[in-house]
Amino acid sequence: MVNSNGNLVKDNEALLPIANRGFAYGDALFETIRVNSGEILFWEDHYFRLMASMRILRMQIPMKFTPEFLEKEIKDLIKINDLDEISVRIKITVYRDAPGLYTPTSNEVNYIISASKLETSFYTLSEEKNEVTLFKDHYVVADLISTLKTTNKITNVLAGIFAKENGFDNCLLLNSNKMVIEATNGNLFLVKGNTIKTPPLEDGCLKGILRTQLLRILEKLEDYVVEEGSISPFELQKADELFITNVISGITPITNFRKKEYTTTTSKRLLGILNSRIRLGA
Repeated sequence: MVNSNGNLVKDNEALLPIANRGFAYGDALFETIRVNSGEILFWEDHYFRLMASMRILRMQIPMKFTPEFLEKEIKDLIKINDLDEISVRIKITVYRDAPGLYTPTSNEVNYIISASKLETSFYTLSEEKNEVTLFKDHYVVADLISTLKTTNKITNVLAGIFAKENGFDNCLLLNSNKMVIEATNGNLFLVKGNTIKTPPLEDGCLKGILRTQLLRILEKLEDYVVEEGSISPFELQKADELFITNVISGITPITNFRKKEYTTTTSKRLLGILNSRIRLGA
């Protein structure tokens, strides 16, 4: 079952008209959320990112879109799908629901919430090889829109296809200034000595929820120097560690880039701290 604008319907009955603006123009955004045994992780950050994104896209935010309303919608959907005792991936998609071509006749919205089962209750560190390469066929424009989770993600799609066709596990995306900004499915962190660096939002990387959580954690760890700064492709091979973050999988170490192999010491430490905060409800 999915929640289609407040109505619970079977997955194959949640149909959208061909004129749907999310389909026709990518005039939509989405929020991907992890829920562990009925507890929505980082809900406040997700909610405020969703509201801020809607404002930036000039969508009309419904009066009923309070944190309490959306939280209840999520939990009701989880319960009706018998997923309330396990970990769940929730996806909220908000699309502008109006006639028109490029210019809509109004800014009113509708929404869809879907739920799917996750395999692990907490974040785990993969021991599998994760070899990446740079995706140079297309670049991300470094602007505010690029930091949002809109349905305009064709560069990520093409990068994923490129990785698959060429025997890589992932690709790193570049912005129009040829700086490395993120992976196809998450934010990028670079470790060199006791310095941990991640691209700034000004470079066009996604304003990731787990990126935000890790920056908060790192602020309190005195043995690390944290930097939000541009990362050039040349820095990748000088790093001790590279890892990718997203709210569903947590922290995913990069094992290889070109001839460079990376360690996972910092990744493991940060993952332990992250999981302990989740257990404590922090």
